[in-house]
Amino acid sequence: MERAATEDAARNFELDEGRLGDPEEESLRLNSPASAMGLYGGGVRMHDRLGEVAGDPMGLAEREGFVDVADAAPALPVTAAPVPQWRQMLEVFAQNRLAIVSTIVLAVIVLGCFIGPHFYVTNQTNANTIIYATPNLAPSSAHWLGTDFQGWDVLGRIMYAGQYSLSLGLFAGLITIVIGTVYGMAAGFFGGVPDAVMMRFIDAALSIPYLFLLVALVTIFHNTTTFLILVIGLTGWWGNSRIIRGDALVIRDLEYSLAATSMGARRTHVIRRHVFPNSMGNIVTVGTFSVADAILALSALGFIGFGIQQPAVDWGTQMFYGSQQLINGYWWEFYPVAVTFVAVILCINYMGDALRDVFEVRLRQR
Repeated sequence: MERAATEDAARNFELDEGRLGDPEEESLRLNSPASAMGLYGGGVRMHDRLGEVAGDPMGLAEREGFVDVADAAPALPVTAAPVPQWRQMLEVFAQNRLAIVSTIVLAVIVLGCFIGPHFYVTNQTNANTIIYATPNLAPSSAHWLGTDFQGWDVLGRIMYAGQYSLSLGLFAGLITIVIGTVYGMAAGFFGGVPDAVMMRFIDAALSIPYLFLLVALVTIFHNTTTFLILVIGLTGWWGNSRIIRGDALVIRDLEYSLAATSMGARRTHVIRRHVFPNSMGNIVTVGTFSVADAILALSALGFIGFGIQQPAVDWGTQMFYGSQQLINGYWWEFYPVAVTFVAVILCINYMGDALRDVFEVRLRQR
């Protein structure tokens, strides 16, 4: 049995020696660059063969000292650059499809009112030439939406009235949001007796019916364009101030406002650096709704006969005259302007809802 074991060992040694080949050729091959790449870059295959020759059939004697590059962990991903704030806000706004549609519709109406008259030229100011026009014409190629009871082109009249309605609504809305923001923020931040006195004035003002107040002021004074802007802007901020006051009451008691106050910051600094920026969402939203409310107020005055004086016109005055012609079947004198007016109000309101989400920090990416 000892002799058989010796012969088996000699036979295995001869097989191993035959597998390695010529010692000189094997030495040259191991010292070549390709062999080095195969040994250290491609794994432990050569080490396995050497381990078998050295008496370690599995080649595990020194395998722990080798690193297989193919099994290495992947490199960490490169940190992406932070997304700018304006892009995050734009992405939040784009997620509201109804707001996107509203923006497109409102842009078309605004451009049509201010640029359309340069392409669709009609007479909207010279009343002396209207006597030669035919009133109550149905829509045709000459008059796309027909003519009204006075002979004015209806489409041109809608664009002309839109210039006044949109402009007056925008300026009156800006006055409303500026006064309401300053008043409400001051009342909410200072609190105490000033807040109580200021809010009691707002409660008294809100108890007066808004439309009746506008009618009384327009009746006493002249209903010029400038006066209408001022009267709507100076009487429409009461509700806005209460909303902004609520934000100021909350923000002044938050940690960062209290920390700034404890470090010696002035009240004006806390309002400018903390209260105002963190109230921007409601300010923009309320401002958007204020523009819609101003257009509604102007149209309401025009519908009851207290609108802009002729030859200027607003959508409310045009709808008033058009409604009187519905009984005669002249639908084109009322429905186109009514649809335009309702579309503008709805678009502004939907955009205001989207802007409220845009300034909501929790909806942005982190």
